[in-house]
Amino acid sequence: MRMMINRGILLLFVTMAVWAKLGAQVSKPDTIYAMRISSDIRIDGKLNEPEWQKVQHISNFTQRELNEGEPASEKTEVAVLYNDKYLYIGVWCFDSKPNRIVAREMERDFKHWAEDNFEIVIDTYKDNRTGFLFIINPNGAKSDALVASNGSEINRDWDGVWDVATKVNEAGWFAEIAIPFSTLRFEKKYEQIWGINFERNIRRKREQVLWQGWSRNYDLEQVSHAGTLVGLYGISDSKMFEIKPYANTGFERNLEDSVRSRIFKTGFDVNYRINPNVKINFTINTDFAQVESDINRVNLTRFPLYFPEKREFFLEGENYFTFRMGRDVVPFYSRRIGISSEGVEIPLLGGIKTLAKFNRTSLGIMSMQTAKKDSFPTANYSVIRWRNDVMEESSVGFIGIHKIEPGRVNLCYGTDLVYATTTLLGDKNFSFGGDFVCSYTSDYKNKFGGAYRLRLDYPNDLVEFDAGYEGVDKYFNPEVGFLRIQNYHKFFSELVFNPRPKGFPLIRNFVFKPVDVRYSIDRTTGKLITFFSEYRPFGFVTRSGEVFEFNIKRIGDRPEEDFEIHNGITIKEGEYWYTFYELQLRTYGGRRLSAFAYYAWGDFYSGKRRIYRYSASWKISKYLGIFGSLHINRISLPEGTFSVKEFQGRIKFAFSPNLFGYVLGQWNNDDEQLLMNFRLNWIPKPGTDVFFVVNQVIDTSSQEGRIVDTVYVLKFVWRMEV
Repeated sequence: MRMMINRGILLLFVTMAVWAKLGAQVSKPDTIYAMRISSDIRIDGKLNEPEWQKVQHISNFTQRELNEGEPASEKTEVAVLYNDKYLYIGVWCFDSKPNRIVAREMERDFKHWAEDNFEIVIDTYKDNRTGFLFIINPNGAKSDALVASNGSEINRDWDGVWDVATKVNEAGWFAEIAIPFSTLRFEKKYEQIWGINFERNIRRKREQVLWQGWSRNYDLEQVSHAGTLVGLYGISDSKMFEIKPYANTGFERNLEDSVRSRIFKTGFDVNYRINPNVKINFTINTDFAQVESDINRVNLTRFPLYFPEKREFFLEGENYFTFRMGRDVVPFYSRRIGISSEGVEIPLLGGIKTLAKFNRTSLGIMSMQTAKKDSFPTANYSVIRWRNDVMEESSVGFIGIHKIEPGRVNLCYGTDLVYATTTLLGDKNFSFGGDFVCSYTSDYKNKFGGAYRLRLDYPNDLVEFDAGYEGVDKYFNPEVGFLRIQNYHKFFSELVFNPRPKGFPLIRNFVFKPVDVRYSIDRTTGKLITFFSEYRPFGFVTRSGEVFEFNIKRIGDRPEEDFEIHNGITIKEGEYWYTFYELQLRTYGGRRLSAFAYYAWGDFYSGKRRIYRYSASWKISKYLGIFGSLHINRISLPEGTFSVKEFQGRIKFAFSPNLFGYVLGQWNNDDEQLLMNFRLNWIPKPGTDVFFVVNQVIDTSSQEGRIVDTVYVLKFVWRMEV
């Protein structure tokens, strides 16, 4: 018996070792050698310098989609060169049918998921957690992002300074990329060994190929499965001091008040690198005139809406400060700085931010000062976020957040612990973690409050599962955070199956969701606050990229007091339960013309509701694209019947990858205002920008329409290195 047990244990370990070996998804060679050169490479996409022929080329790419584990159907090669200033990456995307390459975007931060593209992720610290993501398409469009927590946190709003040029010919498409070492962060060592991985997407075939880590359970951003870049010696961040002064000018004309005022503002940002591991940002008289307008949404709930951060100063290094506890609790929400909860802009006098990375430790510190405006007093906002890597992919961290006003203080501080692995049973993702946050408000009778969460996550291709618990007490007050609900216990779980059965030639995978539950109860009374469940008996994704879903939703809500859901129409306090059904179909976004249709019907509080959503995108050429969406809610209640209509339209245009813009229009019948936003962006050289922005508010309450407010702004941002 003991021998049988020992053999069983031995077999288990051997099986797990085999799983681990298979799960590693390693393709040889898994190391790429960079070659030092003494001259600069001309970035023109031609790859005709002799150095490109001498350096090692890797070409062992493997399919993740559509046929996992099979060789790439089109040959792809990559090579790496460098000198004292730049890391150069050469890309050869051979294509047997270059006339069918999908490339209809050309602006910065293009929608790469619908284009032929090539993606690069570089883990400069080789810590299996953080990285820099660079994406290009055949038109020379580029996008970039910062990667943290082994791909679970991605800041796509980061804009690095780098350059690319591409060429398309009868053999395929080809690219030269130049990344200044000053754009990257890395340890101060003579020999650098980095993680690196590459991905190519061939959209007409829905084919996705990776160099390493090509399991469907992984994404390129999971840098723990990257290959290795070696051969880098004696490089440094030569540009330690960067100044970005700006000036904007223009005028605002308000026809309602018959007031015309001039706009003139100057300021600057300073980026100072003490060494490659530590960067300090200063900002004086901060301005965000060029930032895209928020999408205007009509709120048909009794809870506040969450809007994403779009301001550059807060987006750079955003991952250093990330501390999220789900959709209802965000202890640090940077939009609370300089923007009131009512949406009023408050001038930012300036601030300082420090980003540091030492071995397995990352540290972010930020302090901002706002000016006094109307009833809002001057205030200081400060945050410190420390996170330390433990084991292979796990972490432990701390956050502290301060808001200091004259005679008043609000503090929020907490800790988080995450155990994570991407090699469970060989190639499965798994994480488990907990968060705890405490707040202190000096002028509250009960000064202290708390929030906490436990979560388990198993996000994989065939089976997705998560479950957890979170709680917030009634005195928790994160004034520099986002809090949707207060004084509750919440239990949540979701289970999704994505089988890929054979015998269905048009179907890539089915999607079944037997469980998706979020149940919140009042901590004091134990009564319902909200309940949400979604059951998906049928859904699928086709091999051509279409997506279909049929969902059944069961919703519960118990407002403790009456609330106005629409003009003069009130939902009475009480407990409501209702069922909702929805159908949705999305066509493949890589086509020149794509669309989305959504229809939902069912009960709504004490009445009925129908929802219609339509959107369409027409990519006329790489120079011009049109997008439009219409969202209609028709609600019938005993208290009254009403409809809410929301429209959004966008025209994108691009003359080149460095000169592009858009016209955005938004309207809803609740506000009866058409909001127009025109934005033109010219990039004379990487890191330097010229913006021309026009914002208009048009009153549509009368038939003729009337422009009530117009703002014109011309903004220059220079980048100078010392």
